[in-house]
Amino acid sequence: MTRKPASRVEFLQGTLDVLILRTLSAGPAHGHFIAKHIQRTSEDLLQVETGSLYPALHRLEAKGWIAASWDLSEKGKRARYYRLTTSGRRQLQTEHSRWNAFARAMELILNPAEEGQ
Repeated sequence: MTRKPASRVEFLQGTLDVLILRTLSAGPAHGHFIAKHIQRTSEDLLQVETGSLYPALHRLEAKGWIAASWDLSEKGKRARYYRLTTSGRRQLQTEHSRWNAFARAMELILNPAEEGQ
């Protein structure tokens, strides 16, 4: 049975989801930190807008992959902190494997071995 290709929106949401899960694998963080971490770690190639980040966080929380609680930030302001759940850790492993397979497929297509060998 073949899988139906994901729509562009699902693909982009899935990409953001895995970036958030990976960021939270290092420990709890609030939304602003998550966005900045993704930007810094990607050497400013990826920027997550608030309008995409918070719906993604709510979606991940609804799936049980992350949990949230209120706490004080480094600046003493009340902030919602997100942490990875056990289910979220398993999902991150699954998504990481999928991304590795996708990256390998893209590498094979974009940089084929010498043809005719």
